[in-house]
Amino acid sequence: MTSPMRIITVFFGMAILLAFVGINQSWNVAFSILNLCVISAIMALGVNIQWGYAGLVNFGVMGFVAVGGLAGVIVSMPPVEAAWAAGGTQLMGGFAIMGLVIAAATIFWKKTQHWKDRPRKRYLIMALIIILGYAFYRYIADPAIDAIEAVEPAKTGYLGGLGLHILFSWIVGAIAAGLIAMLIGRIALGLRSDYLAIATLGISEIIIYVIKNEDWMARGVKNVNGLPRPVPYELDLQEEQWVNSLAESMSFSVINASSLIVKLAYLSLFVAVLIILFIMAEKALKSPWGRMMRAIRDNEVAAAAMGKDVKNRHLQIFIIGSAILGLAGAMLTTLDGQFTPASYQPLRYTFLIWVMVIVGGSGNNYGSIIGGFIIWFFWIEAEPLGLWLIELLTSGMSADSALKAHLLESAAHTRLMTMGLIMMLVLRFAPKGLIPEAKR
Repeated sequence: MTSPMRIITVFFGMAILLAFVGINQSWNVAFSILNLCVISAIMALGVNIQWGYAGLVNFGVMGFVAVGGLAGVIVSMPPVEAAWAAGGTQLMGGFAIMGLVIAAATIFWKKTQHWKDRPRKRYLIMALIIILGYAFYRYIADPAIDAIEAVEPAKTGYLGGLGLHILFSWIVGAIAAGLIAMLIGRIALGLRSDYLAIATLGISEIIIYVIKNEDWMARGVKNVNGLPRPVPYELDLQEEQWVNSLAESMSFSVINASSLIVKLAYLSLFVAVLIILFIMAEKALKSPWGRMMRAIRDNEVAAAAMGKDVKNRHLQIFIIGSAILGLAGAMLTTLDGQFTPASYQPLRYTFLIWVMVIVGGSGNNYGSIIGGFIIWFFWIEAEPLGLWLIELLTSGMSADSALKAHLLESAAHTRLMTMGLIMMLVLRFAPKGLIPEAKR
């Protein structure tokens, strides 16, 4: 089967699965899954750019997604005036001090590069600058943080945001994730691939740990609810005459029709972003820059011998992929309408996104997108499908059968079994993915 034909077949099969859910469950469920499939495809695209283009192993996916989600809160939520009055200015002063400490440490380190004969003194002074600077920062910031978190902690207890339109958070989330990736990359990209994987996973855990525990930033595990939406609310739509007329003509209830319109509005935004990213990723892949990245991926030593700056190119693509992950995180928070740091589970969802890239076909942008669709679809639908299958297989058992009850209670575990089965089948029959990388 030719590559274009395979792409059409796989995407057509995915459309049939979504239509099956719409007909047998509900179209609201189908479009809910589809929205999350699009966001998952964007995440897979970000990882594919890092791994498929350049061979970089990034297990810190959820850390960058969480940064994007945090941007949704900081950009869109209104500022909490009482919290700013209680300690906002003082906390900003603490951050300014920390910035000065970092600048002083950086300048000192660069100015003392010639201290080859006294390294112990250099390290000692450097440690003193950092320790004393951090202690002074905590002295200034801790009382401010306590005062901020004491302001109506059941409702706020944080500084709030800028009160801007939430779509701006998509740009801010991408930029913030890219900047953090730049800092991480300068330190970690010199490591071997297995050490890089461990380092990025650890950094991801640190980012999420900070977000969970610094309540002044985004309420920590108490969550931030009621984020502004870029689409209309269902209750407002239900009052519109055209919505009532549309629901009546389609034999839908007004509630279902309004919910479906909202999901379609979200879908139009998400698909527009996915199309733009896909076009840019394809143009980059087929450009001289893309050929250079694949050459570095396949043989770093040969690429370096040809005069290519491998480390800087790795840093460049690490930033691009992480920025896309941050964008996807902001989109996910926008769709949920809330920011829940406890839902960012690195080991669980990082694995899922990597499965999307592997199953779809690393190095191929079409493959990453279809991998995101297929894996998220079965991640959501595996439990109801498993329950249906267990009910079918145990239909001949008595209603009070202990085995039947145990199997029905274990239906949720079919999700992990389904993921393993998909991985096994793909690796056996399509080891390069459903849509493999095109060799040029």
